[in-house]
Amino acid sequence: MAARLPRLLQPFLTWLTAKPAPGEVAPGRSATAFVLGALAWIVLGCTLAALPLLLADPPLLSWLLLPAGWLATCCGLGLFQVVVFHHCSHGTVLRTRAANRRAGRLISALLLFKRFEDYQREHMLHHSPNKLLTEEDEFADFVLGMCGLEPGLPKRTLWRRVLVNTASPVFHWRFLQRRLGASMFTGDRRHDLVSRGFWLGAFGLAAATGTLPAFLLAWVLPVTVLLQMATVFRILCEHRFPEPETMQKRDRNFVCHATAGVFPGVMPPELRANTLRGACQWAAWWAEMLTVHLFARIFVLVGDAPCHDFHHRKPATRRWADYIHARQQDLEAGSPGFPAGYFENWGLFQAIDHNLASLAATPREALGR
Repeated sequence: MAARLPRLLQPFLTWLTAKPAPGEVAPGRSATAFVLGALAWIVLGCTLAALPLLLADPPLLSWLLLPAGWLATCCGLGLFQVVVFHHCSHGTVLRTRAANRRAGRLISALLLFKRFEDYQREHMLHHSPNKLLTEEDEFADFVLGMCGLEPGLPKRTLWRRVLVNTASPVFHWRFLQRRLGASMFTGDRRHDLVSRGFWLGAFGLAAATGTLPAFLLAWVLPVTVLLQMATVFRILCEHRFPEPETMQKRDRNFVCHATAGVFPGVMPPELRANTLRGACQWAAWWAEMLTVHLFARIFVLVGDAPCHDFHHRKPATRRWADYIHARQQDLEAGSPGFPAGYFENWGLFQAIDHNLASLAATPREALGR
C-alpha cells in the first residue's frame, strides 16, 4: 500500500491496517489521547443515535444516524474496555498504581465490566504461560465456557456456534447476567453502590424527562448487546491453539505461537488504475477497505487490539500507546528475548477462521477437557 498509493493517504492507512509504512516515524501518542478519544467516540455516537429519536418529525434520512451512532458508541466503549481499562490493570495508563486502580474501578462500575481487582487478578494469570489456554485462563473460560466452543469439533460446527451465539437472545442474556453479577453484585459495597446508583439514576432521569426510548436505543443497546457482539469476535481473534507438543512445554515459544497480529486490510491490486480492468479492481479494493475492514477496525479491532501479540511479549511496556510502530520495531529487531518471530493474519474473519481451525485440530485432552 505504501508503495502504490499516495503518501498523503499513509496516516489513514497506518491507522486502518495497524501496520506502518517502511521507515514511518511513530506519532508519539499518549495514554491520555486514548481516554479522550474513547470519550469523544461515545459522545458523538450517543448524539447521533439520539437525534432522530428526539426530533418531533425527523426526516427519513436522519434515521441513518442511528446505526452510525451505534457504531461510534461501540468504538468508544471498546476503547475503554480493550485499551484504557485493560492497560490500567497493567498500571500503564496513569502515573501511579492508585490512580490506575481508581480509574479502573470507575470504568468497571459505570460500563458493567468485571470489578477491577477481580479482572486484574485474572488477567495476570492470563499472561502466565502456565495458565494461558487452560481452564484458569480468562480467554479459555470465555471461549470454552461462555461460547461453548470445544476442542476437536469440526470448524464448521464452531463457526455455526459463533454465529448462533451472536444472534441469540439467550446467549446475550447469559452474557449480560454475567456482567451484572461481576459489576453490581461483587460484595464490594462501595463499588456496587456506584454501579447500581449510576444505572438506577440514569434510568430514573430518562424516565422523568420522557427520553427513555432514546436512552434505551442510544445507550443501553450499545453497552449491552452490541458491545457483547464486538467482544465475542475480538476475543476469538486474540489467540490460536498451538500444536499439543508446543502447548505442553509452556515456554516463551508457546507464547509466540499462541498469539498473532490481526490487521484489517487486503493486498492492493497489481494493475494500475489507468485501464478499465485496473480501475474496476481498484474500485473493488477501496470498497472492501472502506466497508469490511473499516467496520472491523471501528467495531471490533479497536485501539491496540490488532497488535495483541506485541502486548503478550511486552505486557508492562508504556510504549503500548504507539503500538503500531512499537510492534513493527520489535519485529524488525528480531523480537529479542523470544525464540520465534511474529505471526500475522490479514482480515478479521480470516484470523477467526484460522483460530477456530486451530481449536478444531486440538485434541480435547490437550486442554484437559
